Formats: sequence, structure tokens, C-alpha cells
Amino acid sequence: MKSKNNTSEKRTLLLSVLMSSPGPIVVGLGLLVGKSSTQLSDFIRRSAELVGIISAYVIYLAANRDGYLDEQKKSRLERLSNLIVGTMMLIAGSIMTILSFTSSDTETGNVIPGLSIAVLGVIANTLFWIKYTKLNRSSPDSIIAVQARLYRAKSLVDTCVTAALLSVAIFPGTEFARLFDMIGSAIVAVYLALCGVKTILEVRHGS
Repeated sequence: MKSKNNTSEKRTLLLSVLMSSPGPIVVGLGLLVGKSSTQLSDFIRRSAELVGIISAYVIYLAANRDGYLDEQKKSRLERLSNLIVGTMMLIAGSIMTILSFTSSDTETGNVIPGLSIAVLGVIANTLFWIKYTKLNRSSPDSIIAVQARLYRAKSLVDTCVTAALLSVAIFPGTEFARLFDMIGSAIVAVYLALCGVKTILEVRHGS
């Protein structure tokens, strides 16, 4: 039963990597035609999350391969990976918090690429959240549990990003759109910073 769960977990983690990879690219290309604060924050957020998802996949493979790493090395690798991702998210969140409150440009350009990714993100991340939760309930695993919490947060943040970019698309160039865009950017930034702090504290308390 455990072997069957391991196979399902590995496939789900790999699918997470594959489906998350295009996000930063599409949103990044969208920045060439749009200057939305939320879209810029979303690009940084998705890039940081992708690193975390890839790290989780690699660490899971290492941790579940007999004779590949001893327990001490596994623990050290997990702490290092979490510390790097946590620090990256904290720095990104701090930078975007400053940008979201200092940007005064009301011309945001075309935000449709970022909006499209955000809408798809709400759907995909919610499905992954449900899948990881079921896997962890069936066979508890710390990496899978963290992914369940990550995708719960990702689905909530993508909902905020969708609302912010939708307001910019419907009311381009208006003060309302600028304000809503700033709020959306701030939510993403605070999410990044809080996740970074939480991850760093968990690594320190676990060491």
C-alpha cells in the first residue's frame, strides 16, 4: 500500500513541477506588455514557489530511495532547501511590499496574460490542494503535508490576484484599478514574506 502511495505521490509532485513551470514564463512575458504591480508581484511569487516545488520533488525522491542518503544527510538537505526557499520568499515579499506602496503609475497596460494564468491557477491549485490532502491522509508524509498547505495558500492568493487583475482589465487607467492593483500586490507580497518567515523559523526550531 505504501509503495502504491509513493508512486502516486511522486507522480503528483512531478505533475506539480510540470504545471507550475510555465507560470513564471507566461507572467514574465506578460510584463513586457503590462506594468501591473500585482502582475510583477505574481511573477516573483510564482518563481519563488517553483523553486520550492522543484526542491520538494527532488528531496522526496532522495528521501524515499533506499540507501541513497542516511537520515542525518536527509535532514540536513531538507533544512538547507527550506532555508533557501524561505529566505528567497522573505526577500521577494519585502521588495514587493515596498514596490506595491510606492508605485504611482496608473497605466498598467495589458494584464490579460497574467489574468489568464491566475484564473487557471485557482482551478489547478485547488485540485492539487485536494489531491495532496487526500494523499497525506492516506499515508502521512511531511513533504506531502507541506505541499498541501502550500497549494491551499496558492489557491487563495491566485483568487486575490485574479480579482486584482480583473479590476485592472475592466477599468484600465483608473484610480480604482490602480488602488485595487496595489492592494492585490500587497496581499501577494505579505503572503510571500509571511511564508518566508514561517519557513525560516521552522528550520531554526527544527535544527
